[in-house]
Amino acid sequence: MIVLLGSCTGKNRQISEKKSAIVLLSSEQASKSLLPQPIKLNRNVTIGEYFGYIDSLVQHYDSLVPYPLSEHILVKHNSWIIDTLANTDYYRMKARDSFIYDQKKQIALPKGNLLQIPDSLRACQLYEDFSNTEIDINIPEYKLRIFQDSLLLYEFLVRVGQNRTRYLKMGDRETDLRTKQGKGIIVNHVKDPDFYNPVDGKQFYLTKRDDNRTTLMPQIPWIETEINGVRNGQMIHPTTNPKSLGKAYSNGCIGTREADAWVIYYHAPIGTKIKIRYDLETYEEGMVISVFKDIYDYQN
Repeated sequence: MIVLLGSCTGKNRQISEKKSAIVLLSSEQASKSLLPQPIKLNRNVTIGEYFGYIDSLVQHYDSLVPYPLSEHILVKHNSWIIDTLANTDYYRMKARDSFIYDQKKQIALPKGNLLQIPDSLRACQLYEDFSNTEIDINIPEYKLRIFQDSLLLYEFLVRVGQNRTRYLKMGDRETDLRTKQGKGIIVNHVKDPDFYNPVDGKQFYLTKRDDNRTTLMPQIPWIETEINGVRNGQMIHPTTNPKSLGKAYSNGCIGTREADAWVIYYHAPIGTKIKIRYDLETYEEGMVISVFKDIYDYQN
């Protein structure tokens, strides 16, 4: 079997541009000769160290493989990492009788585990998967879905913006807090966010959980959207208070569970398509199966 490196189409065209000297490889060469040995973790890597560690691996191994290695490609190929990160969710840990004050000290990559480097065939498939992925949010349904082509991969409960205007010091103006609708893409990731109260502009470091216990703010990536060509600061990010999910509660952002935020992040590299809609009815086989409350009073 002969494999053409860079046969992936669309935005994955960069694969063929990286190493133009390599044109044709047998599948055996592509999967073995160019594939670095698995990386054995010789120590525990905490969440506080996690992104720096992963970035260092990507930088090193990118020069050893015939495609542009990225954090998302590496982690999706080692999907156990996503599960491990999701299980650091404060409320999942609480259900296991473990109180976590500082989430950054939890183990993201356990000692002894192996990280596999994908071969070019697998990397090509992952690039194709990402290019065919879309995030779909229906505001009055409080649902975020991840589709690959027409296949539903995940469905998550979210919170959305409130139905009111409010003065926000960070924007120094009266702001419509309703979540903005439209089509767009993911334009940025904030891997170590700082936390500010948008109303008074003051930075904070602690959060009061739904169980009335106080913890440090967790380090979980925020995802920035561009909707209808406008970057209006509307983010997808975790909330430390999941009781607010299924409500119009935020200042415009889309809030998720901590565990769900990790899953969404690793399905949303830069350039991922996103659609935010306001559909009061859902259909199945041409029949209305759900009718949602008009939370923004658009019908009036």
